[in-house]
Amino acid sequence: MPKLRVQCFAISIDGYGAGPNQDLQNPLGVGGPELMEWFFQTRVWRRMHGHDDGETGVDNGIAEQGFAGIGAWILGRNMFGPVRGPWPDDSWKGWWGDEPPYHTPVFVLTHHPRASLRMAGGTEFHFVTEGIHVALEQASAAARGRDVRLGGGVATIRQYLRAGLIDELHLAVRPVLLGSGEHLLKEIDMRALGYECARQVAGERATHVFLRKRP
Repeated sequence: MPKLRVQCFAISIDGYGAGPNQDLQNPLGVGGPELMEWFFQTRVWRRMHGHDDGETGVDNGIAEQGFAGIGAWILGRNMFGPVRGPWPDDSWKGWWGDEPPYHTPVFVLTHHPRASLRMAGGTEFHFVTEGIHVALEQASAAARGRDVRLGGGVATIRQYLRAGLIDELHLAVRPVLLGSGEHLLKEIDMRALGYECARQVAGERATHVFLRKRP
């Protein structure tokens, strides 16, 4: 049965999934790039940016698994860009240039309507104003039997967790302290929601923790 999966989502050891003061210059917040250092060194990441090098160890293998079997993505608006409020125009097309790394339909949660946006490489952004359940319904239909990956950010994952809609959650726990920012699990009782730790794997730069919804 197709699943809603969170993959490769990095958090600090004090639980933050993004730093404070996110803006155009700091899309992950101040200090946020430290969370992604485990991913930046992998061959997966390097190939996304046109390079042939990169590490091929545990972190890379887990990153590769995060893209396997994915037929659609869901993103919060902050993951698409820094624009706030009504869209002033259609000039902002994401953080990633002309060919984003998704290569599938991507459903962006927003309060403000915008026409769908087709990009190179098979990515097409659809902007959903009706909430998380409608976004999941649309993404599941577009995935055609494959899984849907929930890309974040923190607030979006928290909404889906509280609704009990996430089937699997992979957290890449980085050995850094952010001290402030967006906390992923604050005041969310994962045990009461039916989640359990299925396994953990030590990578080169992160400890990978895999949570799943109990049957």
